Amino acid sequence: MEKIKTKKPVKAEKPAKEEKYFEAVGRRKTSVARVRLFPVSGKTEHAVLVNNEQMKTYFPTMELQNIIKEPLKILKISGKFKISAKIKGGGIHSQSEAMRHAISRALMKFNADFRKHLKKPGFLKRDPRMKERRKFGLKKARKAPQWSKR
Repeated sequence: MEKIKTKKPVKAEKPAKEEKYFEAVGRRKTSVARVRLFPVSGKTEHAVLVNNEQMKTYFPTMELQNIIKEPLKILKISGKFKISAKIKGGGIHSQSEAMRHAISRALMKFNADFRKHLKKPGFLKRDPRMKERRKFGLKKARKAPQWSKR
């Protein structure tokens, strides 16, 4: 009879210490942003990652970067969080506003007292405006073909 060799059970390695985070979803038009806020004790460099890229490469203009940072500036907590975001759909401006919405919601989960400061400028409201669907018989959603009497 042959001896059957058995493998020794491999000890599972301890997972790295999981960081606590606050997660929220923000939307605008067809853009969806899922954001995680990681509280950090000191100031951090490269604090904002968007789809595993630095914010400055993903959102090249200062206008878009300022839209994202608005909730943090209003609350005066700019360097206190490391932010990670996954964004899909829509255009670049819509994505930045969806990310602002998500950051505001996550900050509310972190501290409920932030609500009154974020609600006043409208960061907690989802912007529901979307492109209207095209109707049959029309060229666009509402544009009709030129009418002629004869």
